[in-house]
Parts: sequence; C-alpha cells; structure tokens
Amino acid sequence: MRILVTNDDGYLAGGLRALADAAGALGEVHVVAPDREQSATSHSLTLHYPLRVRKADAQVQVVDGTPTDCVVLAVGELLTDRPDFVLSGVNHGANLGDDVLYSGTVAAAMEATILGIPAVALSYTGRDFEMMPGWTDVLTRLLRQLLVRDDFPAETLLNVNLPPVPPEEVTGVKITSLGRRAYVGSLTRAEDPNGREYFWIGGGESRWWGNPDSDFRAVHEGYISVTPLHLDLTNYRLLEDIGRWGLEL
Repeated sequence: MRILVTNDDGYLAGGLRALADAAGALGEVHVVAPDREQSATSHSLTLHYPLRVRKADAQVQVVDGTPTDCVVLAVGELLTDRPDFVLSGVNHGANLGDDVLYSGTVAAAMEATILGIPAVALSYTGRDFEMMPGWTDVLTRLLRQLLVRDDFPAETLLNVNLPPVPPEEVTGVKITSLGRRAYVGSLTRAEDPNGREYFWIGGGESRWWGNPDSDFRAVHEGYISVTPLHLDLTNYRLLEDIGRWGLEL
C-alpha cells in the first residue's frame, strides 16, 4: 500500500513524524509537506506564483505552498505511483466542529477525496505536542482498521481528533457529528509602537454546542472522535422549500 502523508504545520512538525511512523507499519510512506506553518489556510491553492520543491531526505519532499498544493503536486507530479491513501496531520491542535472549514489539515484530505483517493485528517486536541511520538502505537492500531477497508465511503473523508489525554488513557473510539463553535473576543484592535493601527485575529474564548454525539463531547470524555465529512454541501431538505420561493429575473 502506498501512503501519502502531509500536514499544515510544516515538514518539521512532531505530529507529522508520528503519523508517518505509524503509517510506516502499514505500507510504503511518502511525505510531501509545506515548508512552514500553514494553519487556517483552508483549501487555498497557489495560482499566482510558481511552487518550488526540495528534498529534505529520501522520504520527505518539501513544498513552499499550502497543504492543498502539496496533495496536488504529490499526486500529479512528485510521486511515481498514485497513492492508495492520503493521511493529513497529525495537526497540532483540534479540528472540531466549524474548525473544519478553516483547517489546512482537513483541506489536504479533502483535496485527496476530490481526486478520488481515500483520505483521513487527524488532529490532536491537547497542548503537549512534544508528546506526539507516544501516540504512534495508537495511530497504527487505528489506521490499520481504516486503511484496509474495501468499503471506504466515496466522496467522504474521515476527520479524526485525538483527545487531550495520554495515549494509554484513551477511552475508546466514537463515531461523531460536527459540533458548533463560536469565538468570543478573538479580534484585537491596537496600535504598533509607531502609532499605526493594526488588527490581530486569533485567541479569545470559544463556546461549544451541538448534538449528544458531537465531536467535541467525545474528545472531552477521552474518546477518539471519527467524523465522516461529505464533499456535497447541498442542503437537500431545503431544495423544495427554496424552490417555492419563486425566484426569477
């Protein structure tokens, strides 16, 4: 099995190394990852300047672009053979609920799904990122169950979040739905030392809500959450209702 591993934290991230090591027990691993932090780039694709690629070592190729760029280049040019599976992560931070709309980690897996390749996005919801190597065995056991399935759903990626507990204390695995999150106080307005105004997006407090099977509830209880994400965003329940609006020109 040929496995492409990528991320949005950059090729030096501990989560990427842990995921590549875990996948290495299951197949032939190739890493194509950004040269720097690319968090919150979502599904951004580089169109207005050329991309450059270099080899960090025999297994790792580094791209000066986004996670989506990495998957496009890997599948289209860099790998001799098309990968059988794409793994993205392990992200240094949660990708729960509405986070999936911003996440470069999820976007890389989504691009693979668009290209017809089964994909999983993985994230760690804790803060002890230096402990990521300790998750390798857990990841290998989980991936072994996912990568061998011949009924992996079409046009669907799996969004996996590891709970903020030591790997040996994981409660189990739960199949979940996306929760919802709102950020409060995440926009800062201030002046720099020269008196020029600037804005900073980030930080603040987050508030969660959602169904009993929501992903954020699962990781809070020590479970690994596995959420299937479909490419089709159409709200089919509203097609007939909106059709009755009688929109016309």
